[in-house]
Amino acid sequence: MAKKNTDTSQDQPSEQAQNELVEQLQLLQQQVGELTEALQRERADATNIRNRAQEEKSQLRSYVKIQVIEELLPVIDNLELALAHEPAEIADHKWVKGVTQIARQLEAKFGDVGITRITAAPGTVFNPEHHDAVSMDDGEGEHEVIAEELRSGWMVEGTVVRPAMVKVTRSKE
Repeated sequence: MAKKNTDTSQDQPSEQAQNELVEQLQLLQQQVGELTEALQRERADATNIRNRAQEEKSQLRSYVKIQVIEELLPVIDNLELALAHEPAEIADHKWVKGVTQIARQLEAKFGDVGITRITAAPGTVFNPEHHDAVSMDDGEGEHEVIAEELRSGWMVEGTVVRPAMVKVTRSKE
C-alpha cells in the first residue's frame, strides 16, 4: 500500500506568496472602485447632456413658435379688423360665417401648440406685463382696469410675444 502524504506544508502557499496575493487583491479592489466611480461620472455626464439637449430643443421650439406668431400677427390683426367691421346687411351671409369660423379655428389651433391670446376684455384688471396702455380715461376709484382693447396681445407658453394694446380707466372694484 502506498503511504499517504500527511505533510501539508507543500500544499500551503508560502507567506510571501500569500502577501503577494493579498496585494494583488487590494490592487484589483482599488481598480474596481476607481472604474465604478468613473462609470458613475460618465453616466451622470450622459444624463446631463441628455437633459441639456432636451432643454435646448424645448427652447428652440419656443423660439420658432414666437417667430411664426410674429409673422402671422399682422394677418390676424387684419382678419379681426375685417370681422369687427362687417356690414350688418351681410352678417348672415355664408361667406361671413365661413371667415368667422376660420378665425375661430386659427385661434383654436394656436391654443393647441401653446400660443394664447392675452385676456384684455373691458373690466379686466390692468397688468403692465401683459397690457400696453396707450391712453388713460379719467374714472373714479383706485383700481386700473381695461376700458377697451385696441389690439390683441399674444403669449407663447407663458412668454409675452406682444402685449395687448388697451385703453385704461379707474374703477372702484
